[in-house]
Amino acid sequence: MSSNNGNGKRLSGKVAFVTGGGSGIGAATAERFAQEGATVVICGRRKEPLEEVVSRINAAGGKAEAVVADVGNEQQIVGALEQAERKHGSLDVLVNNAMAYTWGSIDAMTTQDWHANFTTSVDGTFWGTRTALKLMKEKGGSIINVSSICGTLGTPCMSGYSAAKAAIINFSRAAAAEGAADGVRVNVVIPAVVETPATAGMLSDDASRKSTEKLIPMGRVGQPVELANAALFLASDEASYVTGATLPVDGGRSAVLVTAL
Repeated sequence: MSSNNGNGKRLSGKVAFVTGGGSGIGAATAERFAQEGATVVICGRRKEPLEEVVSRINAAGGKAEAVVADVGNEQQIVGALEQAERKHGSLDVLVNNAMAYTWGSIDAMTTQDWHANFTTSVDGTFWGTRTALKLMKEKGGSIINVSSICGTLGTPCMSGYSAAKAAIINFSRAAAAEGAADGVRVNVVIPAVVETPATAGMLSDDASRKSTEKLIPMGRVGQPVELANAALFLASDEASYVTGATLPVDGGRSAVLVTAL
């Protein structure tokens, strides 16, 4: 299978939908996909950040549009995906990136806080994947679900988020098995600490940043574009025989039990 469409752009002619596209990994992924020729639709709950990303993409010569939709609302995310497919004629790539989490010890966590970790991350990923499998059935496509190192290693005070992100990994394997016959590939990208608005608090001062970086073999936190590049590979025809895979993009963090300090 060809690795590009003859013009050097790996996603030329493809339509990609990215959830949580207003900042961080989602925004970087949308920008990379547009650079590689995709028409990109991004969604999120707040209009202003989405429009800023779209403006950057369009100013750079790409094609993008924003849709305000809550991934934790079944009707909104399903409607947004179906509308994008109708408007652009296809849905070739879906990145389920949106997430929400609560912080706190298990013994102090309310049932409501526990469930809050699953609505966007797990339910949203299910609704998005289910819809994409239907829309991609005729000509195939690529679904990329974003998990977390918290879904593969235990993290104190993040039990709900960790459980949700672990669920995404095994759900994606099942989806890959179901989608393969129709040419729909489903894979997972697993970041660790990436410099985004969600991690700004833990990286807010030199001491906390340095203590975090000591645990990462490569000695630094990740950048959103580095996750976007991994998603780009999985979205492209270069990954035509890759499905059901989980790809850590974490500077080696998940490869080690401890690091000498």
